[in-house]
Amino acid sequence: MIPVILSGGSGSRLWPLSRALHPKQFLNINADQSLFQTTLTRLAKVIDDPISPIVVSNEDHRFLVAEQCRSLGIKPSAILLESVGRNTAPAIAAATLTAINIGRDELLLVLPADHVIHDLSALKSAIEIGIPEAEKGDIVTFGIIPSKPETGYGYIKVSEVGAHAQAAVAFVEKPNLDTARKYLEDGRYYWNSGMFLFKASAMLKELQTYAPEVLSAVEMALNGVSTDLDFQRLSPDAFAKAPDISIDYAVMERSSKVTVVPLDAGWNDVGSWSAVWEIAEKDQSGNASRGDVLIENTSNTYIHAEHRLVSVVGLKDVIVVETADAVMVAAKDKAQDVKNIVDRLKKNYRPEATSHRKVYRPWGAYDSIDYGDRYQVKRITVAPGQKLSVQMHHHRAEHWIVVTGTAKVTIGGEDILLTENQSTYIPVGIVHALENPGKIPLEMIEVQSGSYLGEDDIVRFSDRYGRVNTSETVAP
Repeated sequence: MIPVILSGGSGSRLWPLSRALHPKQFLNINADQSLFQTTLTRLAKVIDDPISPIVVSNEDHRFLVAEQCRSLGIKPSAILLESVGRNTAPAIAAATLTAINIGRDELLLVLPADHVIHDLSALKSAIEIGIPEAEKGDIVTFGIIPSKPETGYGYIKVSEVGAHAQAAVAFVEKPNLDTARKYLEDGRYYWNSGMFLFKASAMLKELQTYAPEVLSAVEMALNGVSTDLDFQRLSPDAFAKAPDISIDYAVMERSSKVTVVPLDAGWNDVGSWSAVWEIAEKDQSGNASRGDVLIENTSNTYIHAEHRLVSVVGLKDVIVVETADAVMVAAKDKAQDVKNIVDRLKKNYRPEATSHRKVYRPWGAYDSIDYGDRYQVKRITVAPGQKLSVQMHHHRAEHWIVVTGTAKVTIGGEDILLTENQSTYIPVGIVHALENPGKIPLEMIEVQSGSYLGEDDIVRFSDRYGRVNTSETVAP
């Protein structure tokens, strides 16, 4: 069995914690590990084979995927990079074809990277029930036994009430509240989990029958794949031609070979801040919090504080989330509408929609601690043995001051070593590079000055992370 982890989402409903360049699946929402890492460790406990997943990810998140896998000691079979999001049908098609191309027509267990499942024994039992169904050629999906009338999920209808595998009768769109109540009373409707189990050749046949245009575009994208470190970049031009369509619309709703296995395992797709509140540990007043929080005369509220004390007084059914550069307050029953704020931020080209003040990169991280007219101050951390790209800027000069560690700096072809309290200056237009040759993290303060300080004022000449001549223009 090969796990397939779908990790291309943006998680806009969990703004301001989730951002386009660091979305929810890579955040520690409710545990010490990220949702992506929790998905990987969960797999190790419910399937017998060694975990060597196929991961399908957005190109912008590739180093997050690689680092979070590395920290768990997991080496994926493949990390497939999408240059543009095309929903779950092309992603699953890419994973299916990859498995077949490497000679592994095996069972594929497809899981989104951002779900929470509490009862691992129930999940393991459901997978074991689904295995014989998948081995005979069916496409197995796991239907979540509903615990309440939920209007935020699609539903799958089966013909009989009962906890056994049976054919799907219909896929139903998100209902209104009255309809959801009827579904709950009926007992033949399950929440659509977006988790699947199938043999690679079986899914390939269904794609050929019901979504040939998806399959054709993905085949072309794989034929034009380029290898970059541990990543496989799907051909951007070919993959962009794939229809933007979910696997439900493309295959599941049309196929006659869909089997539903009921699952009651404390499942939550963590799709909004109200869902985070639901899965969090609460006090006697129904409040849940993370960080430095003081609560007074408040109930059924979620408070997330990252950088400062947050106090909440006299509120009920509210979400409060604080980060270094934003604060979001919402009524809990309107938590889904946070995505509208993100849409407005994008429309106004606000950086808060895309990245946090602290941005993680394959070599370390940088934190924009101050900025103003014609200047910006960053705190830069470079991991031991790592190096930034060889680059130059047309519009800005940079002054670097070493706080801790040792910096190897190349300026115009000349190498110098800097240690604590030493500094150097890089004029506009001069080719330069920064490297940490030491054994401890390098901490630096960078002061930028110039007429334009945007992150797209970078000309890269070489880069060990494969970012030369790419569209990535958001990191030094």
